[in-house]
Amino acid sequence: MKKSRIMYIESKSEGLMGPARIGRVTFSKTGATVYYAGRSFQSLKGMGLKANYFDIETGECYWISGPRKDGQDRLYKTNVAVDIDADVYDEYWLKIRGFVPPSPKAHRGA
Repeated sequence: MKKSRIMYIESKSEGLMGPARIGRVTFSKTGATVYYAGRSFQSLKGMGLKANYFDIETGECYWISGPRKDGQDRLYKTNVAVDIDADVYDEYWLKIRGFVPPSPKAHRGA
């Protein structure tokens, strides 16, 4: 079984502040490849500009990191909501943020 973890995933293909979400990723046996939503990402090994991974198939850059307890995962502050995958919603709020999960309809982001 592959190791999995809830992570923050932000596309950098459209600029410094792209679409972002919180979801469960899995890792390759060596940890060099991250898998999410049918996509495979490899590390830029410090060579990326405001990005740390790239999509193996498309070459698009991403910032993938552990989510922060305070919910301020974006590099630049913004009021743009971060979507949270339904399968990790409750776990994210309870284990990472330390709160009882708000209603998904009332609050759709981190």
